[in-house]
Amino acid sequence: MRRDSLFYQLFAQLPQTLFDLLGIDTPQGYRFESVELKQTAFRMDGVFVPPDPSGIVYFCEVQFQRDNSFYERFFAEIFLYLRLYRQTFSDWQAVVIYPHRQAEQVSFEPYEMLVNSHRLRRVYLNELGSLEALPLSLALMQLTVLPEAEMPTAARLLAERTRTEAVPRPEAIMELITTIVLYKFTELSREEVLRMLGFTTEELKRTRFYRDVYAEVREEVYAEVREEVLQQGLQQGLQQGLQQGLQQGETLVVLRLLRRRFGELPAGLEERIRQLSPPQIEALAEALLDFTALEEVFAWLERSS
Repeated sequence: MRRDSLFYQLFAQLPQTLFDLLGIDTPQGYRFESVELKQTAFRMDGVFVPPDPSGIVYFCEVQFQRDNSFYERFFAEIFLYLRLYRQTFSDWQAVVIYPHRQAEQVSFEPYEMLVNSHRLRRVYLNELGSLEALPLSLALMQLTVLPEAEMPTAARLLAERTRTEAVPRPEAIMELITTIVLYKFTELSREEVLRMLGFTTEELKRTRFYRDVYAEVREEVYAEVREEVLQQGLQQGLQQGLQQGLQQGETLVVLRLLRRRFGELPAGLEERIRQLSPPQIEALAEALLDFTALEEVFAWLERSS
């Protein structure tokens, strides 16, 4: 699982997650950054920068693999940052997120005093508590470390909480849940994951995934049609030819979407779709999101003939 990218998305979308971990009210105005300290080529995974110099700067690191030189690097990065940006904060706090205690390095020397001081907060995701009781932001974190067998049930629970609780940016949370499951179940498509999370067909149609897929296919086909029309020059005139070509493009969009879902189409089916009128093509483009088998496409065509 590519957790660096995943946790970056989580902190960027829901910066209050860090403060939920620390058990404090979310301060206003903080921004999350990934900071490169160019003088030494250090890159800090997460820096929560206060809105004014009187605030606390928070350094956050996600560490899922044991690294017995981790604290050496982490504190070196922190103190270099403190020297370079001292005018932007009044105090500092460090947070390290582990999946469990076994991922932490064995020896803390010579940084034991810092590790055990109030400056550093160590969090173990498997000790946070139950998904039902945790704030949604922390439950998302815990979802990343669940065994594969538990993840579908847990993901559905969090998806349902996202629908029913008054949470900020529910679309972003649902996208994060989907991404976490995709990282674990790499053999599943995004559509399969969304259905696993309990999305209805109507909800699927409203997801960014479906909008993006349709827009992507539409743009691909229209670009091809425009190029073909411009090359042919069509005797009816360029503008008229382009309009006709784009109408044909709607049919190609539907055919391409059907192939993405069901594979190669029977020749007879493709021919029937090509004979549909523009209003029928538009109706089919809407209806195909409901189809789970080719037989439903044939049934729709029978009803629409």
